[in-house]
Amino acid sequence: AGVRRANQDVCRVVEIPEHDRTLMVVCDGMGGHAMGDVAAETVCNAVCDYWKTHPDCGDSVQKVIEACTQASDALYKRSRVVRSIEMGTTLVMASVEGNKVTIAHIGDSRCYLVRKDGEIIYQTKDHTKLSFGWEVISKCFVAYNEEIAVPEINQFDIEPGDRILICSDGLYKSIAPNILTARMTDDKSPEEILDTFAFLCEKNGDDNYTGILAIIEQ
Repeated sequence: AGVRRANQDVCRVVEIPEHDRTLMVVCDGMGGHAMGDVAAETVCNAVCDYWKTHPDCGDSVQKVIEACTQASDALYKRSRVVRSIEMGTTLVMASVEGNKVTIAHIGDSRCYLVRKDGEIIYQTKDHTKLSFGWEVISKCFVAYNEEIAVPEINQFDIEPGDRILICSDGLYKSIAPNILTARMTDDKSPEEILDTFAFLCEKNGDDNYTGILAIIEQ
């Protein structure tokens, strides 16, 4: 939770070893809307449930779109049960299948794909804009406005030693960009690298922070 009393971040990992597939998801509830934690949990669970219930479906752009459509429907239904409110959340996900990773995001949660030599292969671009001098999210999941929940999707070949980090904005805003990517390539275990991120977030941050780090071994 960092320095805040409540944490609206939600993360999940779904492993499907029989298909050499691992899904990682982070959602960050929007603070400008009510019940962001409920929105984040609803969307995160819906995407993970789609992966679990379609194990024979290979990773693809269409698969992500269908999962996000299911998540939008789930958010709309949840908002009507809880209260008729426009609760919202960001989403970032990475699914590793064999030697390929499928990355999708909506909002300002991020994914980094970095080679072991430090080369940045990909970094998601935040869906944000300035409004009266304030940075606001321009694309996200919002109940009663599901048509904007269209993810940006990319696929990449991966190599042994590659590092994949998905995280909420509370993590990357607490660490200088060059330090963040440099620490990702440290010759340490994922747990040790994440401990370093947690230390920097506690020291420099003012928000919740969540991150999932994967190191490709073979």
